[in-house]
Amino acid sequence: MDPALLMPGGRPLARLHALAHPSQVTRLAAACPPAAAHATVTGDPTLDRVLASLPLRERYRRALRTHGRSLVVLASTWGPHSLIRRHPRLPARLAAELPHDTYQLGLVLHPNEHSRTGRFDLAQDLAPALDAGLVLARPYEEWAALLIAADAIVTDHGSAALYAAAARDTPMIAAGDGGGELIPGTPMAELLARLPGLGPLEQPTTAGFERAVGEYSPGSASAVAARAFAERGQAVRRLRAELYRILGVAPPADPPVPNLLPDPAPPSRTPAAFAVRADLRGPHVHIERRPARSTAPAHHLAAEADRASDTQLQSAGLVFRRARHAAALPARGETWTVDGWTRHALAEHGGARTAAVVLSASYCVLRRTGGALLSVRIEPHRDADGRVLRADPAAVLSGVHARLADGSDAPAHPVTVRCVVAGRLHRATLAPATPEEGLQEL
Repeated sequence: MDPALLMPGGRPLARLHALAHPSQVTRLAAACPPAAAHATVTGDPTLDRVLASLPLRERYRRALRTHGRSLVVLASTWGPHSLIRRHPRLPARLAAELPHDTYQLGLVLHPNEHSRTGRFDLAQDLAPALDAGLVLARPYEEWAALLIAADAIVTDHGSAALYAAAARDTPMIAAGDGGGELIPGTPMAELLARLPGLGPLEQPTTAGFERAVGEYSPGSASAVAARAFAERGQAVRRLRAELYRILGVAPPADPPVPNLLPDPAPPSRTPAAFAVRADLRGPHVHIERRPARSTAPAHHLAAEADRASDTQLQSAGLVFRRARHAAALPARGETWTVDGWTRHALAEHGGARTAAVVLSASYCVLRRTGGALLSVRIEPHRDADGRVLRADPAAVLSGVHARLADGSDAPAHPVTVRCVVAGRLHRATLAPATPEEGLQEL
């Protein structure tokens, strides 16, 4: 809006200012009338790509490995008043606080922040959150796919929130006021004024986050976004017509179609160890897992062999590993049997009371200290609408470990442990393992 930039040397900077809404033309005319003479409303081609890609929401969630969790996306612009500059530790704090099996965390940064900080420094700065499973969107197209996939968005004054609000009515939470960068009377200023706040950003809590989501008024963000974007679905056609008009060439006859957004990349890392809360009151075992860095009280530490640190493995009550697919077993060299590895793990890691192997999404084998091998068959949770949801088998193993650790005897006959993970019931049937099960190679 600066006339000095729009009219360098007193001459128009551009032959065309393609704007998204008539109100932007009005604002430009007030700031620089000569520039407004070259302005027209085409709509926003990026929004058109987002709208065209909405049917791919479930595909994006599969690519992100969201797996039935609620995806919470932090959206940060750039500059000194941005979320990531004012609260650089918020991603790590939320990743440590929100239960891992209930929530997935994503981060959308403005491309300028990627450029300013650089890939290496970003990886260093965000290391605790990335280790906890944070999805960091790449700066070109991936950010928009994350907004489509999101179940909740925590935003500063950046425009990513307006794109999300224009596309679908996702609950939004404010984390910042924009300082002097937020222009009064703009749609973004009105949006932030309508959103509930996250609460203390230095120490966010699950309860505070869930309260803020509950306070979001459905439709409020969409109503504001309608005043930021016009010509929805028509921007590519209108922009092409304007460009060919300037060129003095007839546009192609075929109607232009927005390119669909590509699949986002999955998390680069997942937690290697979990601090596990286990509520054993009643017939069900309620399990909540958080990354091991969490300071929340825990029943036990669960650590993944070959990935967790030695300190974590020595402190873990449950040590587990994930078996390779048969095709991935080495053609030569050495490996373990289930029987041999569980014995070895309990002997090697002095604090462990359970060693377990995840053989598939529904089948595990475990051993308690001094006990025999037990097979564990896990049933998925089935929603009334027909969705089948599988928990991470390692989360169910924590429930079995907690139940057996409370004094329950290892079963001589099949018994069922009812584990509740992320509010969903998963039945785990325990039975003595057969000799063949113990001889499986990892």
